[in-house]
Order: sequence, then C-alpha cells, then structure tokens
Amino acid sequence: MKKRIISLITAACMVFGLVGCTSGGSSQSVQSDTSEASTTESGETSAEGAKYTVGICQLVQHDALDAATQGFKDAIVEALGADAVTFDEQNAQNDTNTCATIITGFVASEVDLILANATPALQAAQAGTNTIPVLGTSVTEYGVALGIDDFDGLVGTNISGTSDLAPLDEQAAMIQELFPDAENIGLLYCSAEANSQYQVDTVKAELEAMGYTCEYYAFSDSNDLATVCQSAADASDVIYIPTDNTAANNTELINNICYGKVPVVAGEEGICSGCGVATLSISYYDLGVATGNMAVKILTGESKVEEMPIEYAPQFTKKYNAANAEALGITIPEDYVAIE
Repeated sequence: MKKRIISLITAACMVFGLVGCTSGGSSQSVQSDTSEASTTESGETSAEGAKYTVGICQLVQHDALDAATQGFKDAIVEALGADAVTFDEQNAQNDTNTCATIITGFVASEVDLILANATPALQAAQAGTNTIPVLGTSVTEYGVALGIDDFDGLVGTNISGTSDLAPLDEQAAMIQELFPDAENIGLLYCSAEANSQYQVDTVKAELEAMGYTCEYYAFSDSNDLATVCQSAADASDVIYIPTDNTAANNTELINNICYGKVPVVAGEEGICSGCGVATLSISYYDLGVATGNMAVKILTGESKVEEMPIEYAPQFTKKYNAANAEALGITIPEDYVAIE
C-alpha cells in the first residue's frame, strides 16, 4: 500500500515530507532488476509528490514480453515523472513456481500495483492477492487464463489488463492466402500454456472449415520441444505456432529444424522473426504502453481496477520474415510488411 504521510503541525507550522515505499525482495532463483525510473523530458512528478512501488513479474525473457514491459514502464514514467515510481522488475525464467515466489514477495513488501506479464504470471498473481491491483499484459484470453466462464471483458476483481489476442480467424485466413495448396497443418504449442491451447483449438476449427487437415503437436516444455517439432516438420506442409511463450523462448531451435524445409506461420512477430515466415501481429510495446496508462489511472485514484474492462490492441499488421520466405521460395503479397 502507499506509504504517504503528510502531517501538518499547526503549532509549529512545520510540514513533514512524504515517505516513499520501498521495493520488495526476491528469491535466489529469480533474476531481479530493481531500479528507479529514468528522468522524463518534462521532469514532472505525480500529484502531491506521491511515490509508488510497482512490482513487475515477467514470465520469461523474449522480444514480445520485453517490449511490453518496456512500454509499461515508459508510460508510467512519462505520466508520473521519474521520481514518482520505483519498479521491482523480476523474471521467472519460464518457471511457474518462480512466478508464485515473485508474487509472494511483492505481497509481503506491499507494492502498490503488480504487472503480470504473460498468463502464468497472471495466474500466480490471482492466487497470491485479492487486494493489490493487478494488471496483466501479453495475456491472450482472460476468461481462459483466470477460469471465468462466459467472460464478458470485465474481471470485476482486483485484476484487469490488456490482451495480445490477434484475430485468430484472420491468422487462419493468412495460411489459406499464402499456402492454398497445402493439405496438412501442424499445430505446434506448449500444452502447459492454457492460452496456447485456446488459440490452436480456435485456429484448428477455422482451418478445418477451409478443408485443411490439422494435427496437434503439443510439447510439455523446452525439453521435448525438439522431438515434437521434428515430428511436426516431417508430417506437415505448414506449421502454425500461436503466441506461445515457450516457443518464443526457443525460436532458434525451431528454426534449425524448419528453416528451408517447412514454413511456420506465427501468432506474433517475435516468433516469426526467429523462425517463421509470416504473422498477423500487434506491437507489444504499444500494448505495454496501454497497460501503463491503465496503471497510472489506478495509482492516482482516477479509476478503480475492478471497474476497468480488459483492453485490446487496436491495430494488427501482416508481417513476414524475408530470409525465411526466400529460403522457401515463397512469394509474399505486397500488403505484408517485412520484419526489420
């Protein structure tokens, strides 16, 4: 909770300064980077000089999640000023148990708000606190992630956030556009990620309605990814990978198996850049900025987290990996943007 103490001693006409809250600790298995925000151009600080501590639990380090975290931090610093916020930023190294440890530390140190970057981090935050405001980002479907039936876009508890869900029907249509003569589509994903299962189920239904034959290729973690990916590459004309964090953290391995042999259509730009041919993707930095703007409203009291619906990315872009497309001899339509 905020530790703001403003006392006016009328007899002595003295005003005591504000007291800022400190950041939480971490376990030895956690990589932690606790630092104060850098100075903004305006040099402005939040109203009345209030200071906040924001805990950031990021599931794993890869381009998409890194960009979301950076956008989140930048938005808060721009709005509140450099001296108003301390970020306790910790990375769980793709371990769900470590996510729980990180959240426990944030709760113990009474941070003002928690950013849960990716679904397992959000699930850990849901289990860890029902009082501290929690914002998720890089989470595909909140109903699936939080176990909410008939989810209507408002969690209604201490949790809200932003979704990275791109239109799955349009991702399926992209496969049809680029590979109309393909027959067998392999769906490669981590079975431990609930939102990955949701995505491949949805895309499978879309592709089968188009006449494709689809096969699931589920790996449990990075240890069996190579074996499962090789099976998918051997049996598929095209592989589809959703916005899957374990896949995103192992794109080099996937690319070594698939490069020049079988095209990969990915759910987001980071995976496509590492091992894919094409994607319909969002800007994760912009998604993080949107989440940061939500955080500012909560911290300043402008909005209550329980009244804030989930926000979605406003724009989606067709992108392609030029090197992989060339290696496969694929001609990409003109309305696709090359990944730089």
